[in-house]
Amino acid sequence: MTTRITVDPVTRIEGHLRVDCEVDGGKVTKAWSSGQMWRGIELILQGRDPRDAWVFTQRICGVCTTVHAVASVRAVENALKLEVPLNAQYIRNLIIGAHSVHDHIVHFYHLSALDWVDIVSALKADPKKAATLAQSLSDWHLNSVQEFTQAQQRLAAFVESGQLGVFGSGYWGHPAMKLPPEVNLLAATHYLQALDYQRRINKVVAILGAKTPHIQNLAVGGVANPINLDSQSTLTLEKLYAVKTLIDEVGDFVRQVYFVDVAAIGALYADWTAFGKGVTNYLSVPDLPLDGKGSKFALPGGYIENGDLASFKPISSFQDPYFENGVKESVKHSWYVGGKGALHPYDGETNPHYTDFQDDGKYSWVKSPTFNDQRAQVGPLANVLCMLAAGHEPTKRYAKLMLDTVSAVAGTPVGIGALHSTIGRHAARAIRGAVLYEALAEQWKLLVENISKGDFTTFNRPTFPKGEIRGFGTHEAPRGVLSHWTVIRDGKIANYQAVVPTTWNAGPRDESDRIGPYEAALLDNPVADPEKPLEVIRTLHSFDPCLACAVHMVDTENQEIIRVTAV
Repeated sequence: MTTRITVDPVTRIEGHLRVDCEVDGGKVTKAWSSGQMWRGIELILQGRDPRDAWVFTQRICGVCTTVHAVASVRAVENALKLEVPLNAQYIRNLIIGAHSVHDHIVHFYHLSALDWVDIVSALKADPKKAATLAQSLSDWHLNSVQEFTQAQQRLAAFVESGQLGVFGSGYWGHPAMKLPPEVNLLAATHYLQALDYQRRINKVVAILGAKTPHIQNLAVGGVANPINLDSQSTLTLEKLYAVKTLIDEVGDFVRQVYFVDVAAIGALYADWTAFGKGVTNYLSVPDLPLDGKGSKFALPGGYIENGDLASFKPISSFQDPYFENGVKESVKHSWYVGGKGALHPYDGETNPHYTDFQDDGKYSWVKSPTFNDQRAQVGPLANVLCMLAAGHEPTKRYAKLMLDTVSAVAGTPVGIGALHSTIGRHAARAIRGAVLYEALAEQWKLLVENISKGDFTTFNRPTFPKGEIRGFGTHEAPRGVLSHWTVIRDGKIANYQAVVPTTWNAGPRDESDRIGPYEAALLDNPVADPEKPLEVIRTLHSFDPCLACAVHMVDTENQEIIRVTAV
């Protein structure tokens, strides 16, 4: 018997995602991924000064703010063929890396861990046994009996109050939950500690970017961070060493807690390496540029076809035509006026045309991107696999450590193929988090060394020519490949398109009616109870959806939607 499940909205994500599934025999047989808000930022930008675009694009999302600012200035710089000073690249790289580490910590502990961790079960745990287990896995200084006892007491207070807050909507006692009480307490304790450490790494973004969310220091041509070692109102050694301290503190948490927790929990859910594979064409872009032209990078990127690492083809620069020419978007199954086939972003159109939810027609505000006419998965898994294929040493080292740790806890060898899965996406994100920590430390060192040479330049002034120029900016954001595309005519924006990670992954069927990564990953997922589709949520959350980035709502009639009164 076929049962239709509709999860609307999917919670613990950014934005409004609806997912419909048909379940037969305890497995998902069909799936539809639907973004439920309309994108409007592209239309707002038309006719504006390209130097201002990054300020607007940050408002695409309240979480992924920094990433859109970076991709936007890179798009305009690409159109102008404008070089960026080394100091500006390093400062941007520090902001990028810190934002990504913050995002990865938040995603695992605060957005998706509750899919695997039974908070109520943690109340039955023995704190001494939990501490002994934690100490056997790492040397983290907060793995004490006292910490676990205090965390358990805090959880008990939540339960006894009847106001569970963020823990209130979990499927506690669900048959798919299988962790022992001590492991649940370990994860719950680290959930609480992660609240502090994600805040610390976000301070790096605030120090360098002037605020977060919505940083204020970017500019087409560099950054607005003056460097003067004698002035407290500029970027000084004192501030740089404060940044270094924060990087080191959070690096310890990433390596000794986050990385280890993902490995341990992943090993205990090893059966989930068989679910959630989906689309295995993987796309990532290089990032953390090491020169002004964007031709050398700390982190490589490229494209892998059909999950075969030997097929890896690198994307070599910010100007690489292999990427520029390969991207198209279809609206055949999206709520936009179409009929022109899949369009390149330079020619992209964003004209809304709502038709209601149609299983075989239009059913989402998200567009459907393709790379070289193929659906592609983006995100930390794609990024890690591409860096492995490129021979990136830190990625190889941390991937081996992850698989060795999982194998030891699971008691059976686990190979690289296990990453092509729901639980594998979490492992890849933890690997990437550790790699980014090392990259952050290196970018800080490069910035300080460059300043010590007497180079204080942070900005090259842009000049806009008459006529039309085109450019694209890429960034390997926490959720995957982000690209902004702009057509500039006589110094004003004539067209603007943002092709974001969740557009790649959450997009509906494409021009050839092929399903997207979310939809493909859901097929054959087990569903023990259609009334409590925890397993569906697990696979969706493994992508870290950000529908606010993929779609946006604009009220063209200027009607009041909601009024908030401060009291």
